[in-house]
Amino acid sequence: MKVFLVAGEPSGDALGAALMAGLKHLSPGVQCAGVGGPLMQGEGLRSQFDMSELSLMGIAEILPKYFHLKRRIAETANAVIETKPDVLITIDSPDFCLRVAKLVKAQSDIRTVHYVAPTVWAWRPGRAKKMAQMIDQVLALFPFEPPYMEAEGMDCDFVGHPAAGAPRATPEAQAAFRATYGLEAADPLVLVLPGSRRGEVARMGPVFGEVLGKLAATRPDMRMIVPAAPSVADAVQALVATWPVNATVIESRGMSIEDGLAQKRAAFAAADVALATSGTVALELAAAGTPMVSAFDLNWISRVIIGRMLTTKRTCLVNLVTDSDVVPEIIGFDFKADAVLAAMEGLLADPSTQAAAMEQTMDLLGRGGEDPGIRAARAVLDRL
Repeated sequence: MKVFLVAGEPSGDALGAALMAGLKHLSPGVQCAGVGGPLMQGEGLRSQFDMSELSLMGIAEILPKYFHLKRRIAETANAVIETKPDVLITIDSPDFCLRVAKLVKAQSDIRTVHYVAPTVWAWRPGRAKKMAQMIDQVLALFPFEPPYMEAEGMDCDFVGHPAAGAPRATPEAQAAFRATYGLEAADPLVLVLPGSRRGEVARMGPVFGEVLGKLAATRPDMRMIVPAAPSVADAVQALVATWPVNATVIESRGMSIEDGLAQKRAAFAAADVALATSGTVALELAAAGTPMVSAFDLNWISRVIIGRMLTTKRTCLVNLVTDSDVVPEIIGFDFKADAVLAAMEGLLADPSTQAAAMEQTMDLLGRGGEDPGIRAARAVLDRL
């Protein structure tokens, strides 16, 4: 069996790698081709081009790269048609992936699967109807999503979220992490996550630095750790060098994939609280039991246009899954240092307020059940 996969950003790369592992387990001998990052390549994928070219977000960020992305869309669609796979699986990154699927459907009868349902419950609900023109099946991360997709005629399977099944760092691993970076057991540790895209790092980073500087002025014993995705490690290093506070950047370049993931899990679990750019990372923090403040901003033009399309005021996935507002969210025009600082001070004063919601989130996303990669692979195979 031949499968063509397309992922466009680090979270999609992680989903794709787990799915590939699941496919190989359930269908030994499966052949995989496509576009992916280091995790998918670790499962044996030879990427058509560097996945980081697709890690863009926001209207103002995409426009300068429009013609290049358009060429990549055509190139990828042609590769799919030439490969003649049994199924095309596109993973998240809908602005790129669904355009590829549309071209493929226009020229072939290749079955198409999209992994990660579009957030039609949050904005642009009409996307589900348009998506049905080129997608046969959707793999949903959240249990409330299938009805939205099925209403437009697509098959849709809730397969769970990988964060719910990810291993948590042991107390020994957490202690070893703290020792490696010279942290005493009693040192308050803040995990700082400015984003996995260069645009996010550039927008969120300066405000995060200002907030941390003010926190450090009243809490001189506080330590800051900044995990950096390989694709933005240089940008994060340059950013942190401008902050008015000392912070340690940790990255996985030069490590094996397994060691890099283990370090990341240890950092997440060892932290007392986190300041995070809104996204999938909220679920990783919930899995680690680390309370957070969630923040998000876009380029000014994107903020205005997209802000008018939103049908929800929530962006943090813990709040969305639990239908609550337990995680403080500082979003868009409200994203100012004073607002973030107030939220962080409130969280540090009582970090236990999010514990129940984080546990509920993991339960709803399938914790304790079958591995999401296996569930996703089985859903694809069962409907072929």
